[in-house]
Amino acid sequence: MKAHSADTLEQFTQDFPVVLPIRVAWGEMDAFQHVNNVSYIRYFESARIAYMETMKMEANIKTSPVGPILGDIYCRYRRPVVYPDTLHIGTKISELNEFGFVMEYQAFSEKQQTVTTLGHCKIVMIDYRSNQKVAVEGDMLEKILKLQPELK
Repeated sequence: MKAHSADTLEQFTQDFPVVLPIRVAWGEMDAFQHVNNVSYIRYFESARIAYMETMKMEANIKTSPVGPILGDIYCRYRRPVVYPDTLHIGTKISELNEFGFVMEYQAFSEKQQTVTTLGHCKIVMIDYRSNQKVAVEGDMLEKILKLQPELK
């Protein structure tokens, strides 16, 4: 995973179908006076949910027993971020597989005007009734390809 080489937020947003702005909170800093590592996992979670909402994917196990589950997550810290700042979390699917996909995240700092943090995760589609993985197909696949036609 390589950091986007954008010099501006406008350039950065061109590579991501979903970009979520997140204001850094004072309480997210740690004893070393920068945003604590665990905060980025939360930022990525919020961006992942924003991506799913953009796809109009319903997160209701009662009406749709098939849904995504987080298989793993990775984060690489390139530069420390401090309060006050706003991070723009770019999110996209970078790899589509039979039973899931890989989502890529990048955090662009308004204050620093660069990408400060990189991440990715593996999402597996699962049937919550049987706890078995299921193929990415049908409505789900259509929604992904509508948002990111380059994955075809």
